[in-house]
Amino acid sequence: MRKCFKCSQKAQVYLPQHRLSLCKDHYLEWFDNRVEKTIKEFKMFKKEDKILVAVSGGKDSLSLWKALTNLGYQADGFYINLGIGEYSETSEKLTTKFSEKIGRPLYKISLKQEIMPIPEIKKHDSRPACSVCGMVKRYYMNKFAKDNGYKIIATGHNLDDEAAVLFSNTLNWSIKYLKRQYPVLPEEDGFIRKVKPLCKISEKESAMYAVLSGIEYIEEECPFSEGATSIDYKVFLSQLEEKSPGTKLRFYSEFLRKMYPILQKSEEKPVLKPCKICGEPSINEICSVCNLKLKLKKQEERV
Repeated sequence: MRKCFKCSQKAQVYLPQHRLSLCKDHYLEWFDNRVEKTIKEFKMFKKEDKILVAVSGGKDSLSLWKALTNLGYQADGFYINLGIGEYSETSEKLTTKFSEKIGRPLYKISLKQEIMPIPEIKKHDSRPACSVCGMVKRYYMNKFAKDNGYKIIATGHNLDDEAAVLFSNTLNWSIKYLKRQYPVLPEEDGFIRKVKPLCKISEKESAMYAVLSGIEYIEEECPFSEGATSIDYKVFLSQLEEKSPGTKLRFYSEFLRKMYPILQKSEEKPVLKPCKICGEPSINEICSVCNLKLKLKKQEERV
């Protein structure tokens, strides 16, 4: 029987990459401390900053919100109902319930009211649903944060997410995206600072925190994520992790330590300008979301 490293009680969690056994209470404490350590390592924000946490109803975003609240940060939630049938209904219900449980405000918008639900957009746009979904979420998160005085947007991207994206960008030598793969994207040219405090915490660690904390979260994957390449990369990296614990953390951390500084030396930032329609930052005269709205409007008029 493994014993907790801290108190010698029966361990409930074993973290092979850290060679660490912990009981429930000390695991929850370890998780909060790891989030705090990551925030300080990358100078993400301070106690007095007003933080908007992008929540989806999943284990990662709700675990992040709870950890930030436990640590004493001013963290409020922001939820976008994507209009994906029962999946969106359940995720909104669980997110609202969690907000009430921890006593922090939750702000919500509906994509049905802003543009149209993701399943409807998918009928009129040939791009992968995940691509369009990511674009509109980034747009509304940034806009809401600016309009309501938030300086920081925190997302629940975990180590598995970051390692899979890094793997994909490296396979394709996507230098443009590798240059931006850092857990802090600074505030600039109309964009709010975006941070990823769970970037060094694995998906399993996040799930264990949610379960041991009694967080109710939506377990189903988004129905539109089926067949996504990123899921294949996650499976492949997890197989490597099984054989060699610590592989994912080493892959990601060493990129940040050794390669990211080199890539930054040759950084050429795109010139941003306010969108002619909505005023949000864009590399073109009209931003991607306003372009999407125009495209959908034209298609509706043809029908």
